[in-house]
Formats: sequence, C-alpha cells, structure tokens
Amino acid sequence: MKSIQAFTQDESGATAIEYGLIAGILSVGIVTVLGTVKTDLVGVFTKIGTALTGV
Repeated sequence: MKSIQAFTQDESGATAIEYGLIAGILSVGIVTVLGTVKTDLVGVFTKIGTALTGV
C-alpha cells in the first residue's frame, strides 16, 4: 500500500512531460500557421523571382 501511495505522489517526471506537451502544442501551431501562410509566401517569392529575371 505504501508503494502505491509513493507512486501516486511522485512528481519526478512531471516537468519533462509538461515541456513535451508545450513543445507539441507549439509544433501544431507552427504547422497550422505555415500551412495557412504558404500560399501567400509562394506568391511573394514568385513576384521577387519574376522581378529579378529582368535584371
């Protein structure tokens, strides 16, 4: 019974798990934003490439 209590009160990996969750959430956010902005970025770089072709 004491070992079960000790196991449930042990917090010695909580910080690593929290950092992992934060990193995962940030990754999902970055992928979502990049997916949304991708079309606009392609258009901008296409315009830049077209402008530089005439130089």
